[in-house]
Amino acid sequence: MPRGIGMEFMEKTQIRYLGDSDQGKGLPQPPLELGYDETKPIINLPLPKDIKVKTIDLVKVIENRRSVRNYSEQSLTLDELSFLLWCTQGVKEVLDASATLRTVPSAGARHAFETYLLVNRVQGIHSGLYRFLAVKHKLAEISLDSSLADRLVEACLNQRFVGTSAVTFIWVAVPYRMVWRYGERGYRYLHIDVGHVCQNLYLAAEGIDSGVCAIAAFSDDAINDVIGADGKQQFVVCIATVGKKQKA
Repeated sequence: MPRGIGMEFMEKTQIRYLGDSDQGKGLPQPPLELGYDETKPIINLPLPKDIKVKTIDLVKVIENRRSVRNYSEQSLTLDELSFLLWCTQGVKEVLDASATLRTVPSAGARHAFETYLLVNRVQGIHSGLYRFLAVKHKLAEISLDSSLADRLVEACLNQRFVGTSAVTFIWVAVPYRMVWRYGERGYRYLHIDVGHVCQNLYLAAEGIDSGVCAIAAFSDDAINDVIGADGKQQFVVCIATVGKKQKA
């Protein structure tokens, strides 16, 4: 197999190449969560303890899990969206502002992801772009620009179901949260961590009669531009569409 950038990445992020981390140098760790525009509306989400979903056998969930690209026109409820956010990035505990314990595993509890949402059909929420404030379990409005859905579809190489989903999850890495502790090897862990997050979305969606499709085929520059990420200190790693399954 010919050598390429991917193989070089795997080699250069081996443990033997790591030097002292910024954590080891005593540098301050980055914040647990990005700031947000406090002049924009904040949406209170139903608390996880108050959300009721049907009981479903885990083995059946795993057996039934598959990627779904065609959705009904039914909207998600705010309870259902809150449930999915809790299952994918829910904060169970904040440890002295140094780490969060969440519903998904993360290397060193670094949890380097911010969850952005393109909302198309969620009851009680205007269509637009939002960010999940995981520590507060709230949604921060970013933009209600009506062109966002079309721009996201184009950034995803014209995969049309991105625009017909009820909601599309967009996971944005803040790499320094991971690199601060693990140096360059931390970039490997970002891709492992997003797999944990996305799999939880697949499994949780089965409990609300919904389907998911993970997407990694997108123009990095274009999708970063849609959500306002600079591509270096913040960048999109993976997205996933969610919608109610069509009835047979």
